[in-house]
Amino acid sequence: QVQLVESGGGLVQPGGSLRLSCAASRIIFSINAMGWYRQAPGKQRELVACIISGGSTNYTDSVKGRFTISRDNAKNTVNLQMNSLKPEDTAVYYCNVRNVYGRDYWGKGTLVTVSP
Repeated sequence: QVQLVESGGGLVQPGGSLRLSCAASRIIFSINAMGWYRQAPGKQRELVACIISGGSTNYTDSVKGRFTISRDNAKNTVNLQMNSLKPEDTAVYYCNVRNVYGRDYWGKGTLVTVSP
């Protein structure tokens, strides 16, 4: 069973930065996309950013220009650099990997808290 493990969450002041990383316990074949979702208290889980196999990226509007997603194909890792963080970025962030057959793998999440 493949496990995704996130790291890098924590408490940061508004305007600060964090870098999230996600590593798979073993190689995942036929990856279609890797990405990050988040879920704030009382809200639905939403896509933050994703990077597909060809290398193109997609970001939700609220993080464009502030967050950058990257991946290491050889290591099956995906990272999310988060700059200029805002209180509304506070959420549990989940790593996701989807293969070409539509199967999703999820991490357990890492908490990001943006507060003075």
